[in-house]
Amino acid sequence: MSFLKLNAKIFRNAQIYLDIVLKKYELSSGCFRYLFILENNEGISQNKISKEIGNDKAMSARTICNLIKLGYIYKEKDVNDNRAFHLYLTPKANRVIPKIHEEIEALVALITANIPDEDILITMKSLSKIHCNLQKLNGRGGISNEENN
Repeated sequence: MSFLKLNAKIFRNAQIYLDIVLKKYELSSGCFRYLFILENNEGISQNKISKEIGNDKAMSARTICNLIKLGYIYKEKDVNDNRAFHLYLTPKANRVIPKIHEEIEALVALITANIPDEDILITMKSLSKIHCNLQKLNGRGGISNEENN
């Protein structure tokens, strides 16, 4: 199996699993990253969170709108720029985020079962280098903190 095909299959299967376990929170695999970024960066702008995640502005706007409807986040206008918004977590999000972390930790434990720690470390280092190389190709450079977790 080719490298890219295997990577795509791993990613897709992880999404399917997360969609199932996050359904009880009315979330999907595409939403939780927004909550995780806000967990450490409340008040971040809508544009900055979009860049951090790597989604286009339209996709991020739809996801943020959905998270607002679900009561996980709220936004406030920037006092200096009426076109910009800052995002914040709601109490509901603060109650659910630790549970989502547990779900993801459980997934990681399942997919890394029977793999020695040193092999996991080598894999993580290699994947980080691959990600960095791809970002350089795309003219973006660097690896975000969220993606290192």
